[in-house]
Amino acid sequence: MWEGPVWRRVSPLFVDCFRPEGSDHRPLTQCKLLFDDHNIFGIFRVDDRFVRSVHTGFQTDVWKDSCVEAFIQLKDCPGYFNFEFNCGGALLASYVTDPIRKDGRLKRYAPLLTDEGQQIRRFASLAARVEPEIETPQVWYLEFAIPLAVLEKYAGPVGEIKGQVWRANFYKCGNETSHPHWASWAPLSARNFHDPASFGQIEFCG
Repeated sequence: MWEGPVWRRVSPLFVDCFRPEGSDHRPLTQCKLLFDDHNIFGIFRVDDRFVRSVHTGFQTDVWKDSCVEAFIQLKDCPGYFNFEFNCGGALLASYVTDPIRKDGRLKRYAPLLTDEGQQIRRFASLAARVEPEIETPQVWYLEFAIPLAVLEKYAGPVGEIKGQVWRANFYKCGNETSHPHWASWAPLSARNFHDPASFGQIEFCG
């Protein structure tokens, strides 16, 4: 886990740019990333309160729960991926090529298929369902592994990623908890996570 032999040496990034539209609940959220020739690995640690998780299926509205998210745009790729995980480990994921909203939905995107979602490994420290809400302080973790092969189905060949620079943002939200909040790693110009212009850069160092 967070302080285990694999993750201990990795410096975290902080998801601490909170939107003013949210409540006064501002959970300390950190994320660590690693990679190898076949996968992108990540782990979130959240020092939270008001924790809730009621969506348990693949491609359900996990952003309404206590949720962490990784949005990733590969080098020279026109689209980006959104990987959204609630604290129980349920996943919402797609490849977005036009994030403009039309009738409340993204204009052009491809939800990941069920078999692709099954290839994205997740470990959640909490139960799949957390209801009623946990109001007291609660530290929870969400660990994931995304196969490069899944990304390549949408974005084309990745190649050797060591030395590459991708664009990304990382988020924490809880839209339908008692204390809604929206936070990002790279600052946002509006309360909109689907804003690739606001993504920061991540470099895959050896």
